Amino acid sequence: MPATDDAPPGDPADDPGDPESVARAICLRALTGSAKTRQQLADLLERRGVPEEAAGAVLDRFGEVGLIDDAAFARAWVSSRQAGRGLARRALKAELRAKGVDGEDAEQALALVDDEDERVSARRLVERRLPSLRRVDRVTATRRLVGMLARKGYGGGLAGAVVREVLDETGFGTDHGGDGWEDDLP
Repeated sequence: MPATDDAPPGDPADDPGDPESVARAICLRALTGSAKTRQQLADLLERRGVPEEAAGAVLDRFGEVGLIDDAAFARAWVSSRQAGRGLARRALKAELRAKGVDGEDAEQALALVDDEDERVSARRLVERRLPSLRRVDRVTATRRLVGMLARKGYGGGLAGAVVREVLDETGFGTDHGGDGWEDDLP
């Protein structure tokens, strides 16, 4: 029997036999690369045409044995994305929701990030981006930096305060760090 586009040759999903075996094989393969939420696996099984009853049985069993743990996934996701990408709680919450983690599991994971963590992350992002803005005026730099923080989920108040604080501490905009050629522009 020829392989489908979604499955490699010899894939158990090619066998129209036991739907639970097919669902198990699909889930195990998906979990090999990285952790997934129950919703992500359910969506995958649906796309692969696994009957809903078989999918539910396999997902329930995987949850019982700990192969699917949305709370652990949420904690790891929040920790990784907040530290690595500097995302604010609002952006993290949206990402968790998109992955099928909502409610109490998401709230508990988001509680790991406090206000000070967000402030430190926002500051780090601004400090990292600031050198690339050395040729623009303070107003433009402020707009760009606040916009960058907004795209990462930070509220306007925190973003503005952090940007202002970093710009003031670095003396950004008080001199042009060169011969002042920008002042001569029309």
